[in-house]
Amino acid sequence: MKTWLLLALITMSEATIGVFVKLTDGRIPVQTLTFYAFVCATLFLMLAMPKANKQPLELPHGNWKDTILIGALIAAQSGFFNYAMTLVPIANAVIFWSVAPFFTFILSWLFLGEKAKKSYIFIFAIALTGIIIAKPLQDGYLLGNMVALGVGAIYAAMITYMRHEGKTETDNDIAWSMLVAAIILSPSVIFAGIGDVSAMIHYNSLGLSLPVMLWPAGLGLISIGFAYFGISIVLKSINANAYSLVDIMVSPVVATLWGFIIFNEVPPISMLYGGVLILGAGAWLTKEMTDSVPNRAVNTSYSASTN
Repeated sequence: MKTWLLLALITMSEATIGVFVKLTDGRIPVQTLTFYAFVCATLFLMLAMPKANKQPLELPHGNWKDTILIGALIAAQSGFFNYAMTLVPIANAVIFWSVAPFFTFILSWLFLGEKAKKSYIFIFAIALTGIIIAKPLQDGYLLGNMVALGVGAIYAAMITYMRHEGKTETDNDIAWSMLVAAIILSPSVIFAGIGDVSAMIHYNSLGLSLPVMLWPAGLGLISIGFAYFGISIVLKSINANAYSLVDIMVSPVVATLWGFIIFNEVPPISMLYGGVLILGAGAWLTKEMTDSVPNRAVNTSYSASTN
């Protein structure tokens, strides 16, 4: 029971990425915002992961290549995903990002030698139909939708590499990868600026003003740090494949609900119908792939949620 409660909390935390990005109200450049978030996430994970794993936090000697490459992919994925959130409603970003399992299959087929099933043709047809219905080329949202689709490809590359190297989100190395991501994004402070870090934003619905830096901290501690910390615990109790299915089916729905509740974002009917097909096809493909490759996770969280 505690495991499933924690899984629910993880899903809720992963789905807050777009909320924290939008609550900054553009006061902090998005790449600088992402850098601040990774600094907070790194500090949190370096303190929390050793307790979760009951292992001391040690430098990843002999594993620097994996740590740096995964960190670079995390930085790219999060940076572009957060950028997409500034361009389109939350529902658009999370739904188009959800094509990641299809990119994962393609990369796994090309580089890991995993074989396709006949059912994949039907699954891909469903997903393609969903994408067409969701209208990624719609006026006003073209760039953001395309960026979100690209993020799905970056995420898939990271997952495929982690599977190839036998890496998971349960060891302490992920904290070092977060540090690498923060270092990679640190030049944004110089080129994009530090942002209006001392600003207070008034929220009429709450009837009070809050510091803008509350939101980068929330993005790092809740959306990224807590999500990874929780995943490291959950994956010790449930099969990684079961977690993958829950994550891909539930997180986008919760994120869309956050967008509606907090920002009154109402997705068009075409987006909802297309999203149902994309998410359903993604979950089906994930299940098919995990059935053919037992005990290996096909899809993991963002933030890797990553997002």
